Amino acid sequence: MRNFPPMILSESLYHALEASLKNLEQQRPSIQSVIPIAGGDVNRAYKIQTSKGNYFVKVNSHPMATRMFLAESNGLDRLRDASGPAHVPQTFFTGQAQGESFLLMRWINAGDKHGPDQQEALGRLLASVHRRQADTYGLDQDNFIGPLPQHNTPTANWDDFFIGQRLQRQLELAEQVLDGTDLWKQFDFLFSRLANLYPAESPSLLHGDLWSGNYLVDQTGTPLLIDPAVYYGHREVDIAMTRLFGGFSERFYTAYNEVYPLQHGWEKRVDLWNLYPLLVHLNLFGDAYIPAIRNNLQRFIRSQ
Repeated sequence: MRNFPPMILSESLYHALEASLKNLEQQRPSIQSVIPIAGGDVNRAYKIQTSKGNYFVKVNSHPMATRMFLAESNGLDRLRDASGPAHVPQTFFTGQAQGESFLLMRWINAGDKHGPDQQEALGRLLASVHRRQADTYGLDQDNFIGPLPQHNTPTANWDDFFIGQRLQRQLELAEQVLDGTDLWKQFDFLFSRLANLYPAESPSLLHGDLWSGNYLVDQTGTPLLIDPAVYYGHREVDIAMTRLFGGFSERFYTAYNEVYPLQHGWEKRVDLWNLYPLLVHLNLFGDAYIPAIRNNLQRFIRSQ
């Protein structure tokens, strides 16, 4: 008799996870319980308690889910290489069972992430990641931001990359939602002037989706980065997204600047870079994001 509620996991998924765990551990751990974890918009998530420790698993039945999980695992590997193994959860296995894809990872016992010491450590961590740089903007493979495809064709010029691989791609997905609005014209106006709105930066390794739900702090106070959408880009993009929904204190920004000072006026450019995640949210959640997109555009169009 299996020690798990039959409605939590399908039998095929349970067996696939059990086989994956036995390949990891010489002592062949048995699954003792499966506990649903709330909080994700894209995937189902569970804590897997075994006789040899705990694991975290994401599950998704989307046709692209296996590719999404492979891209996520690759992004975590890149962040781990830049920051050290303590700052990114270890990934163990990506698999599929009768249409359900899964990503098996190390379980993190989360602690308080909003304390001043934790925020300082997070700021220093992000600065160290941004110190990892490349010759071009983009990545050697495409990936995903949430469930949406994210194109990363390597590009020498940041304007061309941000316009062509970020804003225009999302605008194409939002064509029906934006039909009849004047936002197309406003974006074209912005594109023609983008090069004059920001200072040059070398391509930095970015988390790519850095809101407060995409980092953890463990019970020792060590920050960890999760759920990335990595590429090499202008580092202000990551900083800007931390301002979109909150969850990062002034101690975070102070610590970041101590390690890798931001260029003058970065706060004025936050709304420029956040046009990308706002368009992503428009495509995921609907036209409630149009006013915010319009407001951000107006700040830069009026300044011309």
